[in-house]
Amino acid sequence: MRSSFRGLKLVAPFLIALLVNGLVNVHAGDMSHRYGGRAAKHQPAWVHQFLNLGTIFTEDMRELESVYEYVIREVHNKAPEGRFRVNTTASTLLTDDPFNLTRELCAQMAKGIMAMMSPTVNQSFETVASISNTFHMPFVTSEFPEVARSRPALFGLAVKPSYLRAVMDIINYYQWPYVIYMYNSNDGLLKLQQLFRMSMDTNVEIKVVKRIENPEEANDFLRDLEKPDSNCTQGMTSLICESHRETRKYVVLDCSADMARDIIVSHVRDVNMGRRNFHFLLTSLVMDEYLNNRILELGVLNVTGFRVVQPHREEVRDFIRQWQKLDPIKWPGAGTDYLRADVALLHDTALVILDAFSRLLKNKPDIFRNNTRRGEIYNRGQRGVDCQGNPTVPWEHGEVIVDYLRSTNIVGLTGNISFDDRGYRQNFSIDVVEMTTNSEMVKVAEWSDHQGLKLFPPKYKRVRLDNEFENKTYIVTSILEEPYLMEKRSENGKELVGNERYEGYCKDLADLVTEHMRIGYILKLVNDSKYGGQDKNAPSGWNGMVGELIRKEAHLAIAPLTITSARERVIDFTKPFMSLGISIMIKKPMKKKPGVFSFMNPLSQEIWMCIIFAYVGVSVVLFLVSRFSPHEWRYEETFVGPSVSNDFSLYNSLWFSLGAFMQQGCDICPRSVAGRIVGGVWWFFTLIIISSYTANLAAFLTVERMVTPINSADDLAKQTEVEYGTLESSSTQDFFRKSKINVFARMWEFMSARKHVFTQTYEEGINRVRQSKGKYAFLMESTKNDYINERQPCDTMKVGRNLDAKGYGVATPLGSTLRDRLNLAVLQMKENGDLARLENKWWYDRSECRTTDSKESAQNELTLSNVAGCFYILIGGLVLAMIVALVEFCYKARMEAARSKMTMYEAMRAKVRMSITGTQNDRPLIGGRAPVLPGSYSPPPPPLHHPGLLPPLDGDRLSVNTHTQV
Repeated sequence: MRSSFRGLKLVAPFLIALLVNGLVNVHAGDMSHRYGGRAAKHQPAWVHQFLNLGTIFTEDMRELESVYEYVIREVHNKAPEGRFRVNTTASTLLTDDPFNLTRELCAQMAKGIMAMMSPTVNQSFETVASISNTFHMPFVTSEFPEVARSRPALFGLAVKPSYLRAVMDIINYYQWPYVIYMYNSNDGLLKLQQLFRMSMDTNVEIKVVKRIENPEEANDFLRDLEKPDSNCTQGMTSLICESHRETRKYVVLDCSADMARDIIVSHVRDVNMGRRNFHFLLTSLVMDEYLNNRILELGVLNVTGFRVVQPHREEVRDFIRQWQKLDPIKWPGAGTDYLRADVALLHDTALVILDAFSRLLKNKPDIFRNNTRRGEIYNRGQRGVDCQGNPTVPWEHGEVIVDYLRSTNIVGLTGNISFDDRGYRQNFSIDVVEMTTNSEMVKVAEWSDHQGLKLFPPKYKRVRLDNEFENKTYIVTSILEEPYLMEKRSENGKELVGNERYEGYCKDLADLVTEHMRIGYILKLVNDSKYGGQDKNAPSGWNGMVGELIRKEAHLAIAPLTITSARERVIDFTKPFMSLGISIMIKKPMKKKPGVFSFMNPLSQEIWMCIIFAYVGVSVVLFLVSRFSPHEWRYEETFVGPSVSNDFSLYNSLWFSLGAFMQQGCDICPRSVAGRIVGGVWWFFTLIIISSYTANLAAFLTVERMVTPINSADDLAKQTEVEYGTLESSSTQDFFRKSKINVFARMWEFMSARKHVFTQTYEEGINRVRQSKGKYAFLMESTKNDYINERQPCDTMKVGRNLDAKGYGVATPLGSTLRDRLNLAVLQMKENGDLARLENKWWYDRSECRTTDSKESAQNELTLSNVAGCFYILIGGLVLAMIVALVEFCYKARMEAARSKMTMYEAMRAKVRMSITGTQNDRPLIGGRAPVLPGSYSPPPPPLHHPGLLPPLDGDRLSVNTHTQV
């Protein structure tokens, strides 16, 4: 037997409480229906039989011990006097002493117990199961550990449902790609093995597994996930190395209910930890109804859990009402208006035992008659069950009792209670509840061992908004920044006091918000003139307005405070009241006046060159096809004889193409098919080109365009001539530093290599833009950019689209009850157009650049500079024509002088006289004949054909006879 004890000590290293001895005088027929029995109509013969029950509790189970005693008392009160009596003897043990546990169990069996009961046997299960299996001693516990699946307890039952399959169903329902599994016991490791097997049929990956010993260790691990750069070492999982503050983290927390609560509370209260990017799935029964009111930290996290106690059921309400009336001094743990899961499970554990013995004694009233002698229980002739007996003598009624226990079918505080052949709970259902930020606990599904997950449409209930803060005065912190908040100048010299000292967008917004909420406010400036960033030297770890909200120095912050994930972890924001993004500010370029040849702008230089080449090409093709086509040759009979001619010489072809392009035409047209094809396609070409040119000409002549060197972030990234920068230590700088987009990453490389491009204030950046003559661009928030562009000297402008999207929100301390009312007020003002009206009032209605812009936009008439090029071309053409005419005049005069043997002067004088008078009078005679002047007759050239032959009569013959002359 000593060797068996030594083996038991090795098998069960840990201990938990079980089973004390009690002597119960039972009349099961008088038990109420609530406890599974029926009221007897007559007094049976087994009135004074006894029931001995052993129970064990540990030192920290005073509340559970009170519940057990309460259940026994209720049985006494509901049974007639003298027919049902329970005497309880409790033993207090240490949870990690298997030797003392074995000794105590053997001592209780020696006293003649008929069954054992304990709240939990997780760590000492193997010790209890070994004794129970050896001596056929039935025992009922609140929960079986996972090791019971491989080493079952043949005579044991567990009241707590086994719902590990529900954990995987919930993970699949949320479609989590991976989970972070944290556990604190060997039992959790066995559950992990089952989850691994279940996940093989799904796409869920268990990436990180961490065993924890206390809440501090758990939160240290979660904090490491928030800062991977300093913790990514060789051997760590890829999740830790890839994780950062913005990534979603799905945590399965498998630990005791008390530890789970402590982990969540410390997680929320840690200002360096993320909140809204975490989603916890609690495997223990933490989600009792009372937690929603007593742990406010759950309201800022996404938490999903299971609930075995359904608070709306009548049995639960009755118990809570009676439990609340008890004196907590006499009944430790009583006097509360809530019910914990472990309390409900222990209540049902005692209920199962009482119901089983009630049915057993009803059906077999004489079963224990031969075992009872002088108030003591004997087993097969021996007093009690002897652990040291050789051979081992098991409890003779153990198998019958365990059969009645497993046939239980009652309704307790945890719902329907029945068991399978292995002693596990069956035919049960548990609630799946969820809590999201600022919403009460809501039931989203129900899971049962037969049907699995049954979803319910989530009807989220907002945290109750009462009127307790109405008509109160709250402190609103803000910061001076034009046009959001500015110091107001007194118009009549009267000193301004209170909120009237300020004006601006945020001042008007504060007025509207507080008016909607019917509260008063005091506007104060932030002490350190900062918006709010992490600062190790600050008392709360944050400076500026964010720090004041954390330290509860202000109730609200109404300012251009950007909503970021880092700030969202330590304070709450409303819906954005203004949307914005990062934009580019450049110096406004001078408007380019139209040039002399601005009429050419509607078409690019490439098109003009193509038109010239097309013009020349068409003229040459028309000349060639006309020379080779017989239909273009014409036979003419002159007074000097017959001749052939072709209208489309090279000069005439150029003239025809030019006339068609200018939409004027000429006196000659092609007669051949080939020539008409050439002319037709040229006319179609000129129709499209002239129509397109005319359509664009008006816009180019009447609009003075601003040519900007930079139009987008891509243009900035592709060049190095124009420098660009941001405000030092700003969210804009962080955006470029952390961006993974190629364009923004290249921009950050450029800026980080040139530290001088960063500015310390917005004013410095704006002044640098104005003084850089277009060689510097400033990256800033779009709202500030728009406002500066509307102020004198009106020399800056915004280009391109916003590089990101974010918003300004009203900030409150974490968990503030004002947040929901503020959200509703902001949404209502947005729907009513109040926010748009405020933006127009402070940005555009007060613009200092509107007059100039309206004047320029109304200028539509053409000026001489718009069409000066046309006049230049006209004058140039006239001058060119006169020069060509003079050259022709001189050339012809020289030719005549040479032919008529006269001087150049005489020939030019004769031509001038004829050009002026139009006659040839007073022609000088040289060599007996007058010189040939324009209009005089010259002898014709010799005839082309023999005088005796007739000229050709058709085109074919003409082409044959004249080809040699072409």
